[in-house]
Amino acid sequence: MTVRENVDLRQLRAFHPLNRLSDDQLVVLINRAERRVSRPGQKILERGARDGMDFFLLKGAVELTAGDGRQTTVTAGSEQAMNAIARLQPRMFDVTAVQPCQFLVIEQSVLNNLLRSAPLEHSDDKAGEDMDTDEDHRLLMEFYAELKSNQVSLPSMPDVAWKVRRLADREDSSVEDIGKAITADPAMSAKLVRACNSALYRGYSEVRNVHDAVVRLGGRTTRQLVTVFAMREVFRSRHPELQKAMDELWREARTVGALAYVLAESATRVAPEEALLAGLLHNIGAVPVLVHAEHHPALLASPAELRRAMAELQSDIGAAILETWRFPDTFVEAARHGDDWFYECAKDKPQLVDLVIVSRLHARISADQNEGLPEFEQVPAYRRLGALELSASRSLKLLSAARERLDQLQDLLSPR
Repeated sequence: MTVRENVDLRQLRAFHPLNRLSDDQLVVLINRAERRVSRPGQKILERGARDGMDFFLLKGAVELTAGDGRQTTVTAGSEQAMNAIARLQPRMFDVTAVQPCQFLVIEQSVLNNLLRSAPLEHSDDKAGEDMDTDEDHRLLMEFYAELKSNQVSLPSMPDVAWKVRRLADREDSSVEDIGKAITADPAMSAKLVRACNSALYRGYSEVRNVHDAVVRLGGRTTRQLVTVFAMREVFRSRHPELQKAMDELWREARTVGALAYVLAESATRVAPEEALLAGLLHNIGAVPVLVHAEHHPALLASPAELRRAMAELQSDIGAAILETWRFPDTFVEAARHGDDWFYECAKDKPQLVDLVIVSRLHARISADQNEGLPEFEQVPAYRRLGALELSASRSLKLLSAARERLDQLQDLLSPR
């Protein structure tokens, strides 16, 4: 049924991005919206669907089920419920009511039109959260609207990485098959041979060709390393200013990946190369945001707002990219929750997401970006790396002792 005076404007202001709308716009939204009620056990949204609607949870609780079976409960009024439920489309979750629920349902096109003309300020905004100029505000609202409407393309996995991953996953693939796929890309061939002769993988004799490199490394490690080396090509832009931002993203990814490798090698059963790749991919969701920003030249003049957009969107977009690329669920989890200091994985043993969270925290500390960081003992991922018995000081000492290893990894990932 249609919602009118039944909905309190103050309740709507708790939701993002509804808190950017004026009172008059909220009244328009209420009159264009619909309130739906659902009983426990009723499916609200279906994974993979494109319905063009935003569902805001007013009352009750829902359960989100991902493709890997992982489940998350979201309760009305909680921080997780402050955005539209499972807002990216196609839907990444099945959503089922676990309590009697009420939703405010609004067409995305209607909301996007309202956001494009939203005012710069309203009384409920927190100090310092408004943009500096009306133009900045309008640009960012338009940018969000286009992203939410799926007018943004996800990057494709580099061809050589895709071929090698598919071959390595097949039981009937031979070393020759994998080697042939790699040698078709001379630059990748050189990188793999160099890696095989580096201090990380060096054997008793020098490797001189791709075939011998694949034999020494094995199919699994070869697959991960080829993907690692290919990822640099994803962080590219034709716009010089955006390329600077891409380079900064890659430097951050490289640091987090190297730290994750060392932590995995030190005290977990996670393959170090998998941890390295998960670290490199943790911020890949920011890449489409930057690419899309090429269509908004004026937005480039507001680096702070562009960073804000990347921070808000990269987790969901990153998870969508890795699902599209058919990465294992552990990688998708690391991309989706790697920027959540307080996320606690449901698995018993340490997972990639734990290594990414801890590595990101160390990367921030190393860069003297301590503002807003939690205490070490408040981060569940630290507790889950039990064999390390980590504290702030022990963790820093471990990484200091592994400085040479970190330098080797950084060198391996540097341009050649």
